[in-house]
Amino acid sequence: MNLKELKQLVKKGESDRLEFKKSTGQRTAAAKSVCAMLNSIGGFVIFGVTDKGEITGQKVSAKTIEDISNEIRKIEPPTFPDIETVNLKSGNAVIIISIPGSTGLYRYAGRPYLRNGPTTIQMPGDEYNCRLIEKFHATTRWENEPVPEGVSIKDLDADEIQITLDNAIHLGRLEATDRRDTRSILLGLELIHEGNLLNAAIALYGKTDSLKTLYPQMGIRMARFRGKDRLADFADNRQYWGHAFALLRRAESFLMDHVPIAGRVVPGKMIREDQPWYPPRATREALANALCHRDYTIPGAAVALAMYDDHLEITNPGGLHFGITPEKLAKPHESKPWNPIIANVFYRAGIIERWGTGTLNIIDWCEENGNPEPTWQEQAGSVYVKFLPAVLPDTPKDTGDVGTKLGLSRDQVQIIRNLLNDKVITDLMELLGRTNRTKFRDQVLNPLIKTGFVEMTIPDKPRSSKQKYRLTDKGKQWLEGYKRDTMGPN
Repeated sequence: MNLKELKQLVKKGESDRLEFKKSTGQRTAAAKSVCAMLNSIGGFVIFGVTDKGEITGQKVSAKTIEDISNEIRKIEPPTFPDIETVNLKSGNAVIIISIPGSTGLYRYAGRPYLRNGPTTIQMPGDEYNCRLIEKFHATTRWENEPVPEGVSIKDLDADEIQITLDNAIHLGRLEATDRRDTRSILLGLELIHEGNLLNAAIALYGKTDSLKTLYPQMGIRMARFRGKDRLADFADNRQYWGHAFALLRRAESFLMDHVPIAGRVVPGKMIREDQPWYPPRATREALANALCHRDYTIPGAAVALAMYDDHLEITNPGGLHFGITPEKLAKPHESKPWNPIIANVFYRAGIIERWGTGTLNIIDWCEENGNPEPTWQEQAGSVYVKFLPAVLPDTPKDTGDVGTKLGLSRDQVQIIRNLLNDKVITDLMELLGRTNRTKFRDQVLNPLIKTGFVEMTIPDKPRSSKQKYRLTDKGKQWLEGYKRDTMGPN
């Protein structure tokens, strides 16, 4: 690094990746910061720069560099970051330590550290333990441990195992085979290792009652509350124990019993279109994700499904790992399942997809059904996904009366109600919380134009950057009628 590059770097100011030290007299604190940066995305520790970003330098000798190296040797496991100097006109020099990013777990003088913005802090015990588990996750985890003594293939649901094989072959996710005995199928699904049946096989197919005391965590809790939170009374409350495939079917049956379905007759088609409050594909995917990614080491924990008057929650016991955050779940992200063996069987059976697309599919299916985008939250050692209904309980009667008589969806009604002034397409999408322009055009805007409720301000140039949309006379007349029907006379 030369002086010009150094000045550009210093100009950025201290951050999670950059720390200034006035002199090597602060090398103990600097070594802690090196440790912290090794535990994250790397960075630079610079000696000879003040907290205010003044480049002063210091006298540097061979012993100065040796003292820094000796301090860094207190970091475990051993690390050898680059140390270089930049000479100043004053005769002093600046020392720069370049730290690479790492997925390891480093400690200085026996203690791990983290960067919290521009400061270095000791890593909390919970986070250290979590990182330690992640470090050994590839080789040692609950799902790939052998089952307890006395548990055998006889404790598994043989019929469900055959169904998995048939579905996997049908989907092209397993090759057809003549060996259809249970043991051979389990070997093909990697549920037997070195002759030992694995815990993953019990989570996926465990059936006999004798397993309940050994695997109490194989359960699901489901409730319909008469209200908007858990303080309300139960309208329905169910708890089941069983393998993952059975629990998934139980949950889908519960949702069929309780999810309202709105219907409308589409003009010109003479058929009724049903719109459930919550799209079945999205809730199924969320439930499958919870069963795949949950922490099975917590004996009393269970996947939970809670339905309220105004939302639906699915809870996965166990936190997020490998740098995944709730925000990243709503964007393209790498697939790193906590239970890869279980996730692989679910994939072969056609229950889930690979490559981290599950949460993105959930978002798309909600959008197609007219639901707001779901949200993910990590709290108290669990992950929650929250769905809002496509049609809220307090929605005015326009959706059921005025709107549906003309074949209008809830989103289309919202557009008409808010199109009092000319608006560009991005304003209309923001109004509904939509992000996919093509789907918004196809599902909402173009049908309104085709039926004569909305028109373009520049119809000859439909793709113009200056294009806006406005109500037609028909749309204005409908809006006046809507106001009378829903608000009553003034």
